[in-house]
Amino acid sequence: MRLRLPRLRDLAPFAAPLAAAFAVFLTLAAPAARAADKVTFGTNWVAQAEHGGFYQAVVDGTYAKYGLDVTIVPGGPQANNRLLLPVGKIDFYMGANMLQAFSSVAEEIPTEVVAAMFQKDPQVLIAHPDVKTFEDLKTRTLFISKEGLASYYQWLVADYGFSESQVKPYTFNAAPFLADENSAMQGYITSEPLAVEKQGGFKPKLFLLADEGFDTYSTTIETRTELVKENPDLVQRFVDASIIGWYNYLYGDNTKANELIKKDNPEMTDEMIAFSIAKMKEYGIVDSGDTRTMGIGAMTDAKMKSFFDKMVAAKVVDGGIDYKKSYTLQFVNKGVGKDLAK
Repeated sequence: MRLRLPRLRDLAPFAAPLAAAFAVFLTLAAPAARAADKVTFGTNWVAQAEHGGFYQAVVDGTYAKYGLDVTIVPGGPQANNRLLLPVGKIDFYMGANMLQAFSSVAEEIPTEVVAAMFQKDPQVLIAHPDVKTFEDLKTRTLFISKEGLASYYQWLVADYGFSESQVKPYTFNAAPFLADENSAMQGYITSEPLAVEKQGGFKPKLFLLADEGFDTYSTTIETRTELVKENPDLVQRFVDASIIGWYNYLYGDNTKANELIKKDNPEMTDEMIAFSIAKMKEYGIVDSGDTRTMGIGAMTDAKMKSFFDKMVAAKVVDGGIDYKKSYTLQFVNKGVGKDLAK
C-alpha cells in the first residue's frame, strides 16, 4: 500500500490558522524588548554651555543607545536639586565641587561622586589689565561672595597670605569692579569675563584658581550610595553615556544641544555659549591632565587627597571626616570615548 502525501492545495484551508499560530509562537518565544530605564538628572544651575555634554547625550541619542531615558531638571535660584537626591526624587545630581561632597560625609548623607566632568574648577579672579601677577591681587580690593569667602578664599588666606580685610561683598554684578580700577572680582572663567568685556570695553586679566593650586574637581556626577550598591550597571551606563556626550559636545556638532540649552534657558545666547565653549577648551576645564590617558570624567585618589588636605589646612573642612566615602573610582578612568577627542 502506497502512502499518499497531501498536496499543497489540500492544505490551503489550514494555511492562515497555522501562520497565525506560528506568529504567536514566535512572539512568545522571542525575548521581550528591554524598555529604557527612566533617569532624572538634576543640574545645579540654569541651562548653559557648562552643562553641554549632558544635553548633547540627550539630543544625539547617546543616552538612548545606553538604554536610558534621561530627563534633565535644570537648577536655578529658586531650585535646590541637591536636596532631591538623597530622598530619591532625582537619580543623579550635578555637583559643583568636592566641598559639597565632603560636607555630605560630615552630615552623614549617603551620596557619592561617581565621575568628574570638569578636571578644573572654573572659579576665577578677574582683574584690570594692569595687574601682572597673581601675587599682585593681594594689594587689591576683592569682590567675593559670602560662599566664596567661606570656601576658596580661606585657601587663599592660608596658602597665599590674602587678607579678609581686603574683601567686599560680591553681588553678582560687575559694576563695582568696573568702577574701581584697584579691584578684582570673582567669577567663572566661562561666563563673567564676557560680561566684563562687553560692559567695560576691555579684556580683563584672568587668574584661574585651579592653575594656582585650588585643585578640586568640578561639575561632578553624584548619586545615592544605595544606587551604587544595588544598580551599578545603571550608574555605569549613565556615566559612560555622559562622558561620550561631553566628547561629542566639545569636538563634534553641538548645534542641537545648544538649541535645547536655549530652550531650557531663553536668556542664553549663541555668543555666551560660544564664549563658554572656547574658554573650556582654552583652559582645559574638561579635557586635560589625567583625561589624556584615562578619559573625560577621570578622578584619582591622589588629587582627592591633595584637595582635602588643603581644605583641612585652611580650616574649611574637618580633618576627622573620612573623605574617601565622598567618591568612588569604580565607574571612571576606563578611557571611554577617548577616540572622539580631536
